[in-house]
Amino acid sequence: MSWTDERVETLKKMWGEGQSASQIAKELGGVTRNAVIGKVHRLGLSNRTGGGGTTPAPQAKAAPEPELRQAPKPARKDEPKAAPA
Repeated sequence: MSWTDERVETLKKMWGEGQSASQIAKELGGVTRNAVIGKVHRLGLSNRTGGGGTTPAPQAKAAPEPELRQAPKPARKDEPKAAPA
């Protein structure tokens, strides 16, 4: 099997519609799912624009930055200590 212009156009169309690699391979006939995936990557079609397929995983939120705290200042020798309450 060779990738004719017609088969490549069918691949592009179906990929853009969100069809799976398995569905495209079945429609084209004579190619495997992996052959379709390889061709998609060689054509630079890995980013889909159409619907269908699964929903993307939610983006993980960045961990909040820890608060920066200043170390307590050491007591000065000439400063009186606070009286206990």
